[in-house]
Amino acid sequence: MDKINSGDTAFVLIAGALVAFMTPGLAFFYGGLVRRKNVLAIMMQSFIAMGVVTAVWVLGGFSLAFGPTVGGVIGNMDFALLKHVGIAPNPDYGPTIPFLTFFGYQEMFAIITPALITGAFADRVNFKAYLFFLVAWSLLIYCPFAHWVWGANGFMHKWGLVDFAGGIVVHVSAGVAALASVFFVGKRQIKKGENVAPHNITFVALGTGLLWFGWFGFNAGSALAANGIAATAFVNTDIAGSTAMITWLFVAWHKEKKPSMVGALTGAVAGLATITPCAGYVEPWAAALIGVLTSLICYGAVQFRMKKDWDDALDVWGVHGVGGIFGTICVGIFASKTANPDGVNGLLRGDTHQFLVQVGGVAICTIYAFVVTMVILKVISMFMPVRVPPEAEEKGLDAAVHGESAYELGG
Repeated sequence: MDKINSGDTAFVLIAGALVAFMTPGLAFFYGGLVRRKNVLAIMMQSFIAMGVVTAVWVLGGFSLAFGPTVGGVIGNMDFALLKHVGIAPNPDYGPTIPFLTFFGYQEMFAIITPALITGAFADRVNFKAYLFFLVAWSLLIYCPFAHWVWGANGFMHKWGLVDFAGGIVVHVSAGVAALASVFFVGKRQIKKGENVAPHNITFVALGTGLLWFGWFGFNAGSALAANGIAATAFVNTDIAGSTAMITWLFVAWHKEKKPSMVGALTGAVAGLATITPCAGYVEPWAAALIGVLTSLICYGAVQFRMKKDWDDALDVWGVHGVGGIFGTICVGIFASKTANPDGVNGLLRGDTHQFLVQVGGVAICTIYAFVVTMVILKVISMFMPVRVPPEAEEKGLDAAVHGESAYELGG
């Protein structure tokens, strides 16, 4: 017990609360982007993840992610139902904080990751099928990824792959799964001339603000201590989000002839997603450059998606998937032990091996997430429809599925 540092513990608990705040933030972000007849449906998909994934995490998800390894591939069930997860520290996962604090912090990551996917199949997925998807996807994709990359004896961790706060574990997994779900579910029914523009941009702005605020806990908290690495991650997070927002604004302004609020906000989220794996490993100048580059790359990915007519409704693949892939590779380019003496060096510091490890990890996880997501959806479809009926989609999921309206005033 004498190893516990009260400052580190308080810091990580607060950071966990900030990450928890991101899921309601995501609900507002996505809720503003969809048509008004589907705003409650997509917000519900974020909020219900807070309940469902917490149950999964307690029952065994945490143990599969961080339990003693089985061949470097998955954890065993030693930590199921919080067995052996108490107030004593675990030397592998935050040696100065209670293991229970680490459990709670990681729980918030597990909650928001599958919720990110919902933006891709907005307006058309059966809520019952989504609940089953939440459980299966968390167990079969999120937990293995967390173990491979962050587990003390995960095979990618042993390779030397680093991911400070979730480039692969969160953004690649969700973004690639989003693309797979778009291919499986199919395009939305949109009548000719129907307006599919964001119905409430003020919600989008509110959601972005909450996400950005929470992201400081997401990235800085991943240091698992109130130290210089946390400070580096905090500053890098803000710098990358800011430079990405500015870059996206001007790129979109040049192309669309008007300075778009949604464009600026989307750019900020892209920058925040991309810096996530790098936050504690790069210097601030690199964070600024990463923010600029990621807006150019993610904006290009969104344009490519539009040309291909993939109906990723809220561009989860283009922002989170491509951003997570690029950010993870950026670790292999820009990482410096000047920023983090316990970290790694990238290509610019002469380490080609680290770059190849990062690229290899991205490739494996991209393929796995895509294939397994397709399999999960296929299996669910054998027992229930994944997509709502055409008449429900036309009416809107708020009324057809939930029997509620976001803007109906009471008598």
